Amino acid sequence: MQALEFDSKKKVLNITKKNIPEITDSHQVLVKVAYSGICGTDIHIIAGEFPCKDDSPVTMGHEFSGTVVKTGSDVTHVKVGDKVAVDPNNGCNVCYFCHSGSPHFCKIGGINNAVGIWRHGGWADYALVPDILVHLLPPTVSLKQGALSEPMSCVAHGWDRIAPVTVGQKILITGAGIIGNLWVIVLHLQGHRRVVVSEPNAQRRKIIEHLETGYECVAPEVLQERTKKDPNYLFDVIIDCSGSPAAIQSGFGLLNYGGKFCLFGVAPPHATVSISPFQLYAKEVTLYPVLVNPLTFPKSLGLLEALGDRYIDYEKLGIKTFKLSQYKEALDELAKGKIGKAVFEF
Repeated sequence: MQALEFDSKKKVLNITKKNIPEITDSHQVLVKVAYSGICGTDIHIIAGEFPCKDDSPVTMGHEFSGTVVKTGSDVTHVKVGDKVAVDPNNGCNVCYFCHSGSPHFCKIGGINNAVGIWRHGGWADYALVPDILVHLLPPTVSLKQGALSEPMSCVAHGWDRIAPVTVGQKILITGAGIIGNLWVIVLHLQGHRRVVVSEPNAQRRKIIEHLETGYECVAPEVLQERTKKDPNYLFDVIIDCSGSPAAIQSGFGLLNYGGKFCLFGVAPPHATVSISPFQLYAKEVTLYPVLVNPLTFPKSLGLLEALGDRYIDYEKLGIKTFKLSQYKEALDELAKGKIGKAVFEF
């Protein structure tokens, strides 16, 4: 089979030929990959800004869907031929955090042992994964849509953190990459209409128009101009999907009294922002950082089912598919902001 591997020591990606993995444990599932996404975290890994397996090359890809082709003898919840999506994260199940319902804080598991980052993942024709990570797709959710299960499960965790958000509140989303777009459709599905999206890239601003939500998408400088004209031009909820320290810092100035600020985008590890503690006190604002997807994969599948073809449309969301051999082209188009997301199609 073909696999796209990353060597963290040399910081290079290479397509290699490998044997199809063999089941060696009764709780393993062999998945024939159908679609596998490129995540912002993957780009940070390739740039050497995010840790990954470093003792040997790793097949990347932690967002993928596919078909079950073989199962271990103790696998009971899926069978050969089932259409599935794979959750890349699981805890050790014995530490304090796992027993407290927060497996994403697990020092052994969670992001520290994720499929496609520390274990071989879905940028390959086949992926061998533990059965605990395999989720059956709802009948109305296609494999193409199912490839968005992992990022949508992170959005579901973010929603759990900031809820309740009352219909009628003013909401600002900063960043119109794929995560910002997923937030847009989830908010629209739930009846929110007073939503503004801020995005510096003109091509990505057009993507928001294609989603047909009626949400306004403007350049960041437009928000600054409005604030100068009207000091009360403020938002009750701000969801940063950019990870940009500048966007985060300027966003705090747009937050209303009693507002909520969701830090969803992943900022560079050593980046800092300057925030006035007095403003935090005076406005009684609340910060909601969001880390991956603890126990939210079933919610993700429910969201995909509810959103359906009206919202989960690759063309409308700015998603482009590539062959695995086109990985350089995919990364280049992402870097230039020509597309919202790249997905490998097998």
